[in-house]
Parts: sequence; structure tokens; C-alpha cells
Amino acid sequence: MKRITAIALLAIANFAMAGTSFAQSETVQVKVPFDFTVSDQLLPSGTYSIKTVSPAILDIKNRDNSVAVLVVVNQAGTTSPHGGKLRFHKYGDQYFLSEILCDREGVNVTLPRSRIETRVRRQQATLKTSGETFVAAR
Repeated sequence: MKRITAIALLAIANFAMAGTSFAQSETVQVKVPFDFTVSDQLLPSGTYSIKTVSPAILDIKNRDNSVAVLVVVNQAGTTSPHGGKLRFHKYGDQYFLSEILCDREGVNVTLPRSRIETRVRRQQATLKTSGETFVAAR
């Protein structure tokens, strides 16, 4: 099932890139000082570039090493007029990317909760160690 989902995402991304190859895509740069999870994939701390592939897909790449992930997103109902920021849900010592708000680059999206985040959230619910963390983006 995971293989089919990955192939479908890749196909969608390829079609989206072909359709928007002449459009200028915006890139958000951010230094994340901790490891975090996106779409059930653990990403190491480091400098990331987040690029819009299509209105519903982002390409998140670590510039320090060769780590990348394509993620399906939803348009956010909120904005960040005073510079960009990334919002992370925090459960214990685990961080999950939940939102990217960067008006200047036109990237205002939310990420759906992954299966791992849902499971960790359930486990941490009784400990009350969850919260939110923000990281500034350029």
C-alpha cells in the first residue's frame, strides 16, 4: 500500500511540474534546530528549502545532506504577514511539522497529521507534554 501511495504521489508531482514548468515557484528557506517528522518520515535538523511543486504538493529538501520528501498539503486559512514561520506540534521530545505560513513566498499550507503523529499524540495525551513550537523562515 505504501508503494502504491508513493508512486501515486510521484506521478502527481510529475504531472504538476510539467504543467507548471514555466511558472515561478517560490522557495522558503529555514534552519530547523531539531529532528522532526513529515509524512511519517523522520528528517534531521539542518537547513531546509521548501518549494511549491503544485498548490497541493511541497518538496522539502535538507540542504546539508541529501534528504528530501514530497508532501501533500492543504491551503491554510491563516497567514503570517510579519515574516514566515513553520509551526510544529511537539509531543514529548518529538516534533511534527504541521503548518508553513509565509505570505511573502505565497506558501500558506497545513500538513495533515501522519499516522505516527496520531499514535504519539494518543500516547502523550495523558502526560500533557504536548505543545507547539515555531521556527522563523526566510
